[in-house]
Amino acid sequence: MLKKTGTSFYRRLLAQPVRSGLNMGASLFLSLSTISIAHAAPDDAAMQTALANARQGNWDMVNETGPIQQDPLFGYLAYHQLRQELPDASPATVNAFIRRYSDSPISEWMRGQAQNAYGQSGNYSALLAVSNGVPKGTVRQCYYYTALLGTHPAEAARGGVKLWEVGHSQPSQCDTLFDALRARGVLTASNDWTRLMLAWESGNPSLVTFVRNNMDEPQWTDALAAFDRVYADPSLVSSIPQRLGPDASASGKLMVAAYTALAKAYPQTALQAWQSSRNNGQLSSTQQKAIEHAIAFNVMVNQVSNSLPWVDRVLPGLNDNALYELRIRTALASRDWAGVYRLVPNMPANLRADPRWEYWYARAAGQLGQNRVALHAYEVAANGRDFYAFAAADHIHRPYAMNDSTQPVSPESIRAMGQVPAIQRVAELYRIDEPGLAYSEWTYKLAHSNKFTKTVMAAYAIQQRWFGLAVTASITAKDWDALSWRFPPAYQDQFIHWGHENQVDPYLLMAIARRESAFNQAAYSPVGARGLMQLMPATARLTARRNGLSYAGAADLNDPETNIMLGSAYISSMLDRYNGNPIAATAAYNAGPGRVDQWLSSNDQPFDLFVESIPFRETRAYVQAVMSYRTILASMAKGTSVGVHMLTNEQRNADYGPGLISLN
Repeated sequence: MLKKTGTSFYRRLLAQPVRSGLNMGASLFLSLSTISIAHAAPDDAAMQTALANARQGNWDMVNETGPIQQDPLFGYLAYHQLRQELPDASPATVNAFIRRYSDSPISEWMRGQAQNAYGQSGNYSALLAVSNGVPKGTVRQCYYYTALLGTHPAEAARGGVKLWEVGHSQPSQCDTLFDALRARGVLTASNDWTRLMLAWESGNPSLVTFVRNNMDEPQWTDALAAFDRVYADPSLVSSIPQRLGPDASASGKLMVAAYTALAKAYPQTALQAWQSSRNNGQLSSTQQKAIEHAIAFNVMVNQVSNSLPWVDRVLPGLNDNALYELRIRTALASRDWAGVYRLVPNMPANLRADPRWEYWYARAAGQLGQNRVALHAYEVAANGRDFYAFAAADHIHRPYAMNDSTQPVSPESIRAMGQVPAIQRVAELYRIDEPGLAYSEWTYKLAHSNKFTKTVMAAYAIQQRWFGLAVTASITAKDWDALSWRFPPAYQDQFIHWGHENQVDPYLLMAIARRESAFNQAAYSPVGARGLMQLMPATARLTARRNGLSYAGAADLNDPETNIMLGSAYISSMLDRYNGNPIAATAAYNAGPGRVDQWLSSNDQPFDLFVESIPFRETRAYVQAVMSYRTILASMAKGTSVGVHMLTNEQRNADYGPGLISLN
């Protein structure tokens, strides 16, 4: 049993070498005179209880549970106790832990915990001793560069300047580093000027005020006076002198920030000022492109009249995929088919390869009477496997090109994968209802594996019915055509059952879950959405109340059955709202019905133009993904794409406008 003594057993043990022929947990136990040797098989219930107590620091309860020496998860108990020993635990103890559990994410978690603890306590030598390069996360980076001030001042300076020159506020843990660099003359008014401009470009007025109020160097008087004028009125951008600041280089950054602000607020004024400007000599090529990018984006978004000829002139030089996409979407919004026909061939090659643009080239060619060109473009687009490829295939009445090429994996390789310690930990974590930790172990193993191992992991996950892990493995391995792994029949029985109960296509439900969580039942978004179908607790509560369904609280959403039950009921209500239309219902699932009502109320459009006109990039991509995933999943279940249709004829030919909204 574990005993917490005055000298932690981890400190005494982890400095010792790992004994060959023993797993990590066994070596840990056998090194301790205070731990009795157990003879039973691993006890999942005991480890589940012990882990819960370890998280709370209830070590007396852990002792009573006494998980046995062979348990693959013993390292998790070690992690929680050593974490509680910080910052008093020595870096040697921490490094021994990291080495011992190097095949598990707990090794890097422990490194991060130690970096935080040592940094907070000011034990910078210990922090450097446990670090293996620049850490992730701003707080840890600030601690790390602070630690380097005494030993590697040049590296500390480079890192500190990079952390300072941003357009957002930094955590207070960075103040020691910034103060030290300013005292050494590394951080100067020149760096402050850069940050001031970035804060303005980022729309961060509080940071602008903070930085501006702390700049009072006499040699920057002219630059600050110019800034004050154009910050109050960006339309004065043309009056910015060409040589500002002690080295006469401050004008360029000020012009970029001023034009960016002006383009956001008054894009037409910004374009006119830029076209008539005679003060471009102080701008670098990068700065000119930054200004033109800001103006081009905003004049298109705000539909500034007569601006598109100028946009078309600067677009090739900017070579920005997002701007090209926006330009073509602008042409589509105005039904400028000639513009689409002209613009698509000039897109960057990597963007043009997307079936989406081949489809729109075909649509434009058809509208202009170029039927042979249109047919060829549709045929090219239909070779893909996404929303627009399927739409192209429908247009020319061709079956969808699934292009499934899942490669077989030998039974021997799959059996061997089951003996890998990390995979055994995944299995036990699932058994003790820790899917989040299981996912962490899996992704850590993937991150440290070659392509062959990732492929075997995907096959093993399918065999174990760890469908979410199979998806993750296939994506990490970039096995894009391994459809059996990328689109497995995850929770299919539950989706079929609740789809039947709520009169929803089960493959639409599966597609939503595949897009939302990649079938990871423990998925948790930054805004609080949970589970397979990423339901917000408030949405789940309201859906349960309206439909008389059982729901006890947010924790229920991690249960696949409950999540599917509530998610299917919610999407059913969206389908009812939009007369059974899956495109509108899917858009509402992502962006909310209020926004979709607004988009539909604008005008009547064909299905493809409606999807392309969705103003939110995330929702636009979401709708396309869900509709294509539904098609793939249905085809996989049927064993062929023949007879599978992404949309019914009615849905393809419907007017996507106010009439789609049900008045019931």
